[in-house]
Amino acid sequence: MHVILGFLGTIVTILWLLHRLAEMGIDLGGLNPWAWARRRRWRKAYEANPVFAIDGPMDAAALLVTATAKADGDMSSEEKQAVLGLFARTFELSERDATALLTASVHLFGSGEQVATQLKQVLAPSVAKFNEEQTEQTLDMMRDIAMIGGSASETQRALIRETERVFAEKATPAKAWS
Repeated sequence: MHVILGFLGTIVTILWLLHRLAEMGIDLGGLNPWAWARRRRWRKAYEANPVFAIDGPMDAAALLVTATAKADGDMSSEEKQAVLGLFARTFELSERDATALLTASVHLFGSGEQVATQLKQVLAPSVAKFNEEQTEQTLDMMRDIAMIGGSASETQRALIRETERVFAEKATPAKAWS
């Protein structure tokens, strides 16, 4: 009996010390490996670049068109109006929605390093959702935007070629724009 009382006393003492440590701000819950893995997974998702999480064909196409327009620097007002017109016609959006899509695409594009250097990884979540018509429309929009200022620059042609290569490697399901 005295062994059981000693064991229970030890447990109560440990629990009391843990409680007092928690009151002082020292939390031993951080030693839990499952909680650590969950926090790490959440932090990776939270701190990740959102350009690698685009999973809709319309958003990916808008990013590619924006990348084509901004391939040689900032977008001119003529290119901006052409992009808005393409978004409105191709995606059947209102002027306000087309402007919002362009704004979001410019924000996601950022400095453009990821789109230029890691296009396959950027398109990875969405490329399987493109159907043949969407692929052609996206490439046509990119070509149209590249030709706005006359002939396409080498940077724009390289981006279009790389996009064609990524689309050529994909499988083919998907439905209408979504």
